[in-house]
Amino acid sequence: MDVEASRDVLRYLEQVEDFRVNRTKLHSLIDILFVTLCAVICGADGWAEVALFGRSKLEWLRQFVPLANGIPSHDTFGRVFARLDPLQLEQCFLQWMAALAEATEGRLIAIDGKTIRRSFDQATGKKAIHMVSAWATANCISLGQVVVDEKSNEITAIPKLLEIIAISGCLVTIDAMGCQTEIAEKIVAAKADYILAVKGNQPTLHDGIVKFFLDHLEDDFARVKVSRYQTSERGHGREETRTYYVCPVPADLPDRGRWKHLLAIGIAINDTVEDGRSRSEVRYYILSRKLSAKRFGTAVRGHWSIENRLHWQLDVTFGEDQSRIRKGHADANFSILRRTALSLLKNNRTLKVGIKNKRLAAGWDNDYLAQVLLGA
Repeated sequence: MDVEASRDVLRYLEQVEDFRVNRTKLHSLIDILFVTLCAVICGADGWAEVALFGRSKLEWLRQFVPLANGIPSHDTFGRVFARLDPLQLEQCFLQWMAALAEATEGRLIAIDGKTIRRSFDQATGKKAIHMVSAWATANCISLGQVVVDEKSNEITAIPKLLEIIAISGCLVTIDAMGCQTEIAEKIVAAKADYILAVKGNQPTLHDGIVKFFLDHLEDDFARVKVSRYQTSERGHGREETRTYYVCPVPADLPDRGRWKHLLAIGIAINDTVEDGRSRSEVRYYILSRKLSAKRFGTAVRGHWSIENRLHWQLDVTFGEDQSRIRKGHADANFSILRRTALSLLKNNRTLKVGIKNKRLAAGWDNDYLAQVLLGA
């Protein structure tokens, strides 16, 4: 075992403040956090499974944490995570994942939201929680997430997320919900750049960009500078052609002055032919950095990895949408644990199998679990 690496892991967990100040504690908070994280990596999706995992791996777990009073009951795990402040837990894992991302030099960060559909509680009137996550696309690492307030939306949650993650020097992509002047300003102020999708929620800007590209597509951009890039893919009975154009922002673009450091506009056209039927999808963007169309296209496609590699995996492999964990802060905290576990599993390269089988392997093989946990 890498003793120094194991100490690093525990140092991150030790930063979470124990709220249980006025009561006798049979189990330390770091014991509870460590056991739960290991259990989630290995396939546990609820408190009873966490406790069962802990009892079956007690001696191995004691190589890392004392567990002087054994493994807590499933009720104890549930009570602790229901009361634990998600921001505290998030800060702990945020530093850990940021260190991992820095080691692999990820530069593209995608931000998007996801609802945990069955986290609602009719008995208490609690709505299903919606979380906004930041995803390092090249590294496959969840850099952070915040819970959207019940009476708010992603527009107010994204700035909070940007405050807790390090984005300096990065290129941040956000869908149309995050196309807000305040969010653009916050990204630029953090010495980062943005690619923001533009739709009808910014009607003046959207209509101006649409008019510009319709005009210049007619004569193949003969009157303006343009960078263009095209890809073609064929498979499973489908042909896809993706075309990307990037132009300097026109001086007369309506609403231009409201957007901090707006330097370019882009269009992504996706033409698909499947079963003899064709369809076309067009998306528009604003950029704070002058990019080649190839780099722009890579970023636009990379943004969707947050759906395919994070949200899809959370639902299919971790069963997040079906989770009935809901008391207090337990749903948000367990979501943080899932994202951390997924990041650790994705960044382990010693086993060439999917995430589901990696979770099984970690549960069966203590050495492999240590590799995942310690980044060995």
